[in-house]
Amino acid sequence: MIHTIENNELIVRIDTTGAELTSVKTKKDNREFLWQGDPAIWASQAPVLFPIIGGLKNGTYTYKEKSYALPKHGFIRYNKNVIGTQNSKTKASFSLSSSEETLSSYPFKFNFTISFELINNQIVVSHIIENNGSETMFFSVGGHPAFNCPLDDSERYDDYYISLEKTKNPKSYVLNDQGLISKNTVSIIDNHKIWLTDTLFDKDALIFKNINAKKATLTHKTNGSVLSIDFNDFPDLGIWAKHKAPYVCIEPWLGYADIEETTQNIEEKEGIQKLNKEEVHESSYTITIG
Repeated sequence: MIHTIENNELIVRIDTTGAELTSVKTKKDNREFLWQGDPAIWASQAPVLFPIIGGLKNGTYTYKEKSYALPKHGFIRYNKNVIGTQNSKTKASFSLSSSEETLSSYPFKFNFTISFELINNQIVVSHIIENNGSETMFFSVGGHPAFNCPLDDSERYDDYYISLEKTKNPKSYVLNDQGLISKNTVSIIDNHKIWLTDTLFDKDALIFKNINAKKATLTHKTNGSVLSIDFNDFPDLGIWAKHKAPYVCIEPWLGYADIEETTQNIEEKEGIQKLNKEEVHESSYTITIG
């Protein structure tokens, strides 16, 4: 089921399956900002990442000496058990609670809610995660929205750059052939800018740990800002696209893929978040169009 939220500036659609954004349009000119998911290139549009981000070594992790398997980016993505609620004309919420199915791959009792709310030309994406179990819960959470780039057929991919406000850790970590984060880094950022090129993602995603930036802006070199994401609650950031694909993902993260040296024990996983019994985690990021 598709939920639609709208105000005077934007009309946004979200699929209940996976709580995934499927369209972000401006009302004044009906321009589509969200990648429309060409299966020949990349079928997804804006996956919700929980309870892990990226991949696990061999697709598995351990907890209390027992092994569990989780797919890349967790199990909200593609999940048909997500429940959608139309809160108002400008807000929709989506939730998933632990079940026998989730407990078989993730042994923590939880309630996960993600909400999308329009405020003027902004989409506020909010997460609430509740630990309903009796033990400390370990998790990651993040977004993976893909935006059309270039926006117009007359433009080129390399007409665009992403600027990162107040970046203190400018080096991107490199993934190895197994999708694990290596110790190797590359310098991608030049004067707080990442220029988009056809070769930028030849080695997969750009991964920034503890980047300390609070805002990423997709900008055309002559036409100015296209959109921005404020991610104050998220210390890590991913930027990615398929090779020579006409989109770019700007991904606020709390956590990231396994590192090469992982013990595979989720309690020791680098970047993992902890939530004590009966605690509630809240985090949000904001997409501003224009």
